Amino acid sequence: MEVKEKKQHVDIDYTFERVPDENRKGFWAMFVIMLGFTFFSASMWTGVTLANGLDFKGFILAVLLGGLFLAVYTGFLGFVGAKTGLNFDLLCRRVYGSEGSKLPSAMIALTQIGWTGVGFAMFAYPLADVFGWQGEGMIWLMTIIIGILITTSAYFGVKGLEIVSWVSVPLIAILGTYAMVKAAVDGGGFTAVFAKSAGNLTIIEGAGLVIGSFVSGGTATPNFTRFSKQKPAVVTTVIAFFIGNTLMFFFGGVAGAFTGQNDIFYVMAAMGLMLPAILVLGANIWTTNDNGLYTGGLGLSNIFSFIKIKGQPIRKRPWVLIAGVIAIVTAIWLYNNFCNWLNILNCTLPPIGALIIADFFRYKKDYMRDDVEIKKVRWWRIIAEVLGSLTGMLFGGFLVPGFSWGIPAIFAMIVALVVYFIGEAVTGKKAEA
Repeated sequence: MEVKEKKQHVDIDYTFERVPDENRKGFWAMFVIMLGFTFFSASMWTGVTLANGLDFKGFILAVLLGGLFLAVYTGFLGFVGAKTGLNFDLLCRRVYGSEGSKLPSAMIALTQIGWTGVGFAMFAYPLADVFGWQGEGMIWLMTIIIGILITTSAYFGVKGLEIVSWVSVPLIAILGTYAMVKAAVDGGGFTAVFAKSAGNLTIIEGAGLVIGSFVSGGTATPNFTRFSKQKPAVVTTVIAFFIGNTLMFFFGGVAGAFTGQNDIFYVMAAMGLMLPAILVLGANIWTTNDNGLYTGGLGLSNIFSFIKIKGQPIRKRPWVLIAGVIAIVTAIWLYNNFCNWLNILNCTLPPIGALIIADFFRYKKDYMRDDVEIKKVRWWRIIAEVLGSLTGMLFGGFLVPGFSWGIPAIFAMIVALVVYFIGEAVTGKKAEA
């Protein structure tokens, strides 16, 4: 059975329709939004891990290799989002079918809501430690306050993301640069700072950590670049993921190598930068997690599109509030228990982005039409995603105890694409359901 995409009443978030050309943003608005997205505290955290496992040369090579992959991957996705004006979930409808798209929507929503919950607690715990607030009650109170503030900015859509990013991006850039330079100066230079590295990582392993730290979030890039014209979308995305995200690794890595700490907040605190540590951590978490809730809200809109009010599916804004509540309620548990599961999802999301890119360039004209036939389930694409995900989990060390090798995201994408093209050769554009 086939169903046609129908034009819906347009909302400011364009939950179920493409963003029209007249509502596209310019370079600077997209620049701060994408930098705010990639200025992520977990990247700084990963930078500390890289610095403790590589010498300075190895650190640079790993960060550049990983950053180059992320820039190319997200750059293509950014182009697809800007060219079509479609969000991640609407693109998945074209690839997987109207019902099949609920699988990738669930995966991206779960990942982004999960990381958001981790972020809420990641900010609450250090604040409690700094101010000496004892007890789980205070942790919960701060988590709730932080969650409400971040959920509010995500509720107001791209405009809210832009406002928060204009404030946070310069703050993170200035304070992060100061911490990095101070660590290098006090430590006798970059090479000297990294001289005490444990050296237990290879460059390929380091590049894999760089890719894994943000490949899941990067898969949601079309959610933001659909509001941009094509050239600004690609340029700002590449800058954000290659330069902006790289800066996060350097901010965390250099300061972490200098202090020997493995948490960016305590890294900066150990350098006598307590207030900047609070500001940087808070700004990092806010800018990235409001993007995460925005993506989670869109994903939930697609998953539960069968729920209708006055004949219309529920759009993004109420789902953002629900996503925020889920993140708040589960934040403490997520922080203490869920990071490994989130890392598994980091291995399973890259095939989705790869299939979106491949399918767009294969059927570009169809993606620019609103009257295309949307199949319910494209089983070959589902199979491609599942096999790609299992491959990523295998090489990521999640299926066979003690076995991990290479860069899981790349292997996952390759397998998914091979299966996709086999399916295309067998079925072509025939209806699969």
